[in-house]
Amino acid sequence: MKYFIILITMIFCHIVDDYYLQGWLASAKQKSWWKKNAPDDLYKHDYLMALFMHSFSWTFMMMLAPTLYVIIFGGHYYPLVFVLNVIIHMITDNMKANKKKINLIQDQIIHLAQIVVTFLVFFWK
Repeated sequence: MKYFIILITMIFCHIVDDYYLQGWLASAKQKSWWKKNAPDDLYKHDYLMALFMHSFSWTFMMMLAPTLYVIIFGGHYYPLVFVLNVIIHMITDNMKANKKKINLIQDQIIHLAQIVVTFLVFFWK
């Protein structure tokens, strides 16, 4: 039961961060927002920082439950999993927000797959 609770907590944290906490980053991770609101060449790559910040925040939130479990009850922590989740989230959101190669459903399936794989890395025995 505890593992089920950890998994649904990870999914809940995903929902909170991907839908409620993004705020301005939801716009700022789109190249088109920068072209419209800050057209100077100085800012043309700033969307990448917004993508990174959102991806870092999402990964932190999504990995919070397994991280706390490892801290409290012991086990192995995998920093590479954190880094890979940031990178995958960044690429996925860029494919949706800027390249328009995937839709919201595909985006969310990828993020849910990230959650399941992360869960399995921490708890598969």
